[in-house]
Amino acid sequence: MTGQLRVLVVGAGYLAGHVGRRLTELGHTAILSSRRRPATPESRGLDWLPVDVGERRSVHALVRLARPDAFVVAHGPSDITWCEANPERAAAVHQGGATHLAEALEGRRALLVSTDNVFPGVKDSCAESEPTEPANAYGRAKLAAEETLLATGNALALRVSLVYGWDRAGLRPNFFTSCALRLRRAEPVAVPHDHWNSPVLVDDVAAWTAALLASGHHGVVHLGGPRRLSRVAWARHIAKGYGVDPGLVSPAPQRSTAYACRPRNACLHSERAAGIPELEDLAPMDVLKASTELIASGEDPT
Repeated sequence: MTGQLRVLVVGAGYLAGHVGRRLTELGHTAILSSRRRPATPESRGLDWLPVDVGERRSVHALVRLARPDAFVVAHGPSDITWCEANPERAAAVHQGGATHLAEALEGRRALLVSTDNVFPGVKDSCAESEPTEPANAYGRAKLAAEETLLATGNALALRVSLVYGWDRAGLRPNFFTSCALRLRRAEPVAVPHDHWNSPVLVDDVAAWTAALLASGHHGVVHLGGPRRLSRVAWARHIAKGYGVDPGLVSPAPQRSTAYACRPRNACLHSERAAGIPELEDLAPMDVLKASTELIASGEDPT
């Protein structure tokens, strides 16, 4: 796909807003869509249309109105704990939404932003060739959405590890923002010592999404950061960045925290990215370096 595109971004949250902003910077037209008008800084100035992805008529009406050349599917719910407690509702939105979108694609390109939760977390890190075995209801819903869209023949699933960055207005600030908010006030935090991630900066996810959407690649691609680390190690690095005692970060077993339903190893690496020319200059940033730079930027996330 070449030239300027009209891209319908199904979603209007933190990640969708960053994707829309990246597409706009590259000269494309990005249209966000969600049930409620977005109020996040990332979505400011972007076009928006209402949709309920769980309703077939709503999705088809959206596509007729937006007249997109391509689609990015990045809608919620992404609260993994909520999905675990409400598996049928999660499936209705993710799998049901993918079914409705697949009907409306009519051969057009689609990229679904998916998750590391499609794996059980037994291995330290998973590449694209690893057999899927979802760890939770969110992973099952996302995997079903992947299969539905990939079956159209012109789609790609970009599985991403834990996404982070300053999330100033989010309903559920990501792990970096949550820790930064508390630690800069020298407040204690308790996080898992036995839960591992390969975090990826939101800007890198947006850059890969835009690049892959314009490529001819199909199937599944993984995007994980270059460093595998525990949440305790990450939080202590954030504490040092603010010049506060790393001892404010106390280790806790994963099973005793809000992360209990996540895979123990929520880490991804790619066997395929090196063969995709569009990704050649888009190496994801190291999480510790990026965290240091985010803290040094002085950006106020409140």
